[in-house]
Amino acid sequence: MNVLVTTDGSDYARWGLNWVAKLPLVEPPRVTVLHVLDHAKLLLPFRTKLEVQRVEAHSERTLKKASEQLAALKLIGEVRKGKGAVAPTILKCAPKRDGFLVVGSKGLDALDRFTLGSVSTKLIQHVSCPVLVIKGDAPPLRRVALAIDGSPASAKALDFVLTKFQPVRATRKGKQVPIHVSVIHVMARRPLAPVEVGTTVPWVKQRELKEKEASRKLVEQSSVKLIKAGFTAEALCQHGNPAEKIMKVASKQHADLIVMGAKGLAAVDRFLLGSVSTRVVQHANSSVLVVR
Repeated sequence: MNVLVTTDGSDYARWGLNWVAKLPLVEPPRVTVLHVLDHAKLLLPFRTKLEVQRVEAHSERTLKKASEQLAALKLIGEVRKGKGAVAPTILKCAPKRDGFLVVGSKGLDALDRFTLGSVSTKLIQHVSCPVLVIKGDAPPLRRVALAIDGSPASAKALDFVLTKFQPVRATRKGKQVPIHVSVIHVMARRPLAPVEVGTTVPWVKQRELKEKEASRKLVEQSSVKLIKAGFTAEALCQHGNPAEKIMKVASKQHADLIVMGAKGLAAVDRFLLGSVSTRVVQHANSSVLVVR
């Protein structure tokens, strides 16, 4: 599996490599650490020669520290320096198949540096591979919150967990403990359609009952697949604002990672993953893996 980890020298970038080292991946990752230096910004009229030298010196330190961390974590890979606009350069280098991109939710604040947080949203929207957005240092992966809606993208999110993650983790005492997955489906609230002549309130109730039953089957079927694969799992049906409910459940379940699809079902009465993935990435306390 090919993994591209972006770095600007910030803590979030450093934590990204720690995540790759700690994720229970089935296949050992081949890691590329990418640092992008936007030379166009260095040549702006207000830049002084001293500022340019300072930025370039920081870039070299970032590359050196990334190489040292890669070796310390015993990860196989390389460190590369890119030149050009940050987001487009990362997009060009992102894995095309069988891999994912790792980016920090925040970066260095100085305007003359690679602020990861300013490009993470662009990457989620335009990259063709899954994106792992880092919110903090890597914990041992114990609990995962998996948001689904029955769309192809959410099916890929489930498949990613089933095929890319080992279902168990090793404890400090050497025991093998299953990773727990909370499977979440949120039925978004919607205004009632105008009542036609001859329709009754029970008709509306029947529709709601059918939707609840479909939601229950969806999360239960996904949970069964996870349990058969060796995970522990629970099915959770929610009703309300999708982004808020996903984050609330993830917080309540103490999830180390939220996994969700990049796009959802098109029908307005269903859980539109694509409309909430950016909000979850921006506001969740947990790191988020957005799968395409």
